[in-house]
Amino acid sequence: MRHPKRAITREIRTRRPKHPGRQADEVEAQMWPEKGIQVRELMTRSPITIRWDATIGAAWKLMRDRKIRHIPVLDGEGNLVGIVTDRDLRQVIFEPSIQEQLGNLGRAFNILTVKEVMTWGVVSVRPESDIRLAARLMHEQKIGALVVVEDGKAVGILTEIDLLKAFADFLEAGVVSKPERWGPEW
Repeated sequence: MRHPKRAITREIRTRRPKHPGRQADEVEAQMWPEKGIQVRELMTRSPITIRWDATIGAAWKLMRDRKIRHIPVLDGEGNLVGIVTDRDLRQVIFEPSIQEQLGNLGRAFNILTVKEVMTWGVVSVRPESDIRLAARLMHEQKIGALVVVEDGKAVGILTEIDLLKAFADFLEAGVVSKPERWGPEW
C-alpha cells in the first residue's frame, strides 16, 4: 500500500506550470481589469425622475411609455427621497384592502400619490464607486437598481441590465475566458 503523501507526484506538489512557455503577464492580460470600472462608465445618465406628489397613475404611465422599471423620486427641492418600482405599483394594484377601500382601480390610480407607495430607504452609490461594489450591493440587498447620487442629487441610475450588458461585453472581448491559442486541452 502506497503512502498517501507519496501518491501525489512531485510535479503536482511543486505546481509547475502545465504549459511552461506562458508567462504570468500573458495570463494577467486576460483577467478582469484591476484598475476597476467606475459606476459612471456604465450608469444611465440623467435618469427619468418623478416628484413625490405625482399620482401612481402618472408613475405607471411613465414606466410604460419609457419601458423602465425604476424611477427615482424627488421632493419639492429636487432632492432624492426614494424610488418607486414596478413592483411597488403591482403591490398596490393587487392589495385586497386597497381595492376594498377605493373600489375602482382607475380611481385609486388618480388618488394615491407616489409618496404613499414608494420605497423610502433608497440604496445609492457615488459615480466613482467600483462596479464590483455596486454589483455586490445589488446582490446582497436583492434590488434591481441603484440610484447614482452626487451632492444629494440623482445624476444617474445603474440597473441590473447595465451590469449584464457590461458583463456580456467583457465575455465577448475574452476578458474572463481562456485565450484560443492555449488549445483545447487546457
